[in-house]
Amino acid sequence: MEYPIRPALARAVPTLPTGPGWHFEIKVDGHRMILRRTEDGVICYSRTGRIVTSHWMDLAVPAMQQLPPGTTLDGEAVVWHDGRMDFGAVQARAASSLDRARALAARLPASYAAFDVLAHPEHGGAAVAARPYTERRALLVEVLADVGPPLQPVLATPDRTTALHWYETLQPQGVEGIVAKPAGSAYPFGSRSVWRKIRHADTTDARVVGFVGPRRRPRRLALLPAGESRPRLSAPLDPVLAARLGAFLADAPVEGEHLADAGETYTALATELVVEVLAGTGRHGTLSVVRAR
Repeated sequence: MEYPIRPALARAVPTLPTGPGWHFEIKVDGHRMILRRTEDGVICYSRTGRIVTSHWMDLAVPAMQQLPPGTTLDGEAVVWHDGRMDFGAVQARAASSLDRARALAARLPASYAAFDVLAHPEHGGAAVAARPYTERRALLVEVLADVGPPLQPVLATPDRTTALHWYETLQPQGVEGIVAKPAGSAYPFGSRSVWRKIRHADTTDARVVGFVGPRRRPRRLALLPAGESRPRLSAPLDPVLAARLGAFLADAPVEGEHLADAGETYTALATELVVEVLAGTGRHGTLSVVRAR
């Protein structure tokens, strides 16, 4: 099936790395999650390290049934809805109460798109993470071969032409870009990653350090973009996005009132929440929040 490419996507050819030694994976539109099979069950961790197992029992249960204890995977929880991966549905699940999360899971079950294996009891335990990417990828495919949905590996290829085809055709299904990984690279624990992310949207990450307006529906966010040392205020938030972000900020400790670069006051928070902002806005331009990471 040939998928239409919106005019905005035809403006540029993605800058995928060239030359030998690169492998490519699709970057799916989901909720980053570490899935760890323990002796007693399964623990799911969010990107910030928070335990979120109770919100994703539709992934934890099959993982407990089909993965051997001592297995740790890295990937994205995704929700397939109306022919595409629905990031809004993922955010709603992650930000909801436990009862609502269960109701959402019954209506829109999740899948786990795994892109790495960090530990396995039959292949050196946690030493797996230090092995080259190509070895870890082969092991990931092997581990999940007899498991099947909802646990499955993301699409991956060593062929740049295939990766370009995926980039150009799979966005309507919720694929937000391509991740390029050196064949010999170890898993990047807490260090600067050598993985390269090529997204359709020109965005960058910014840490949320505060808000303006009501906490549950902030009008603007105080943001610390990557590479900057002073917080800046975002553009006014869309009401739907404000409500979703407010749910993430509801329990964050307050750290007083502070001034942003423009001299405006915001309520400072201690939070690990990261959002995507349009990168083309620049150091002195407006920060437009796209979504929470």
